[in-house]
Amino acid sequence: MGFRLTPRDTTFFDLLAEQASHLVTGANLLGSLLGASRSERKAIGKQISEVEHNADDATHAIMRRLNSTFVTPFDRDDIAGLSSALDDCMDYMEEAADLIVLYKLDEIPNKVSDQIAILQRCSELTYEAMPLLRSMHDLEDFWVEINRLENQADKAHRKLLAQMFDEVKDPIQLMKLKEVVETLEAAADAFESVANMVETIALKES
Repeated sequence: MGFRLTPRDTTFFDLLAEQASHLVTGANLLGSLLGASRSERKAIGKQISEVEHNADDATHAIMRRLNSTFVTPFDRDDIAGLSSALDDCMDYMEEAADLIVLYKLDEIPNKVSDQIAILQRCSELTYEAMPLLRSMHDLEDFWVEINRLENQADKAHRKLLAQMFDEVKDPIQLMKLKEVVETLEAAADAFESVANMVETIALKES
């Protein structure tokens, strides 16, 4: 293995881990929405919005660091792309929470908890994976498991839609619930995009 004449800025690994930590917080708050009262949901929704703002700040910190760093630990476009993909995960989770609050949904199908549980696990795995980018080792289990979870999310999504069309008689309520469910599915897709990007980076750097 060769050595580098110019040191690489390893701060990016810490910044990516910080960004991913907000996903864990956001996903757990999202889970707490389901069993909460309408007034409690409003407060939790505000907390999730604050987490989303913190995640945005972490994204901006990475972009500023990219603009001021000559040598990066791996391709700067990949760093920017990975940070953007992490931001998408948080954006979709915050959007789903906001819709639940704005639409004042008193009754949410039980199986929505299955979707959120998958997002919680995806967020935990993503947070655990970010420090591994330092060595580019032991990452394969991460993207394999995220892809498995996304397939599980797809199945949960289809079953939930079928249940809703069978059980929800009010068309307006159905439209509101469908938008929430679709946004949660988009969040799962966003986590898969992160995993795919990590796989690409690891293969390029190996």
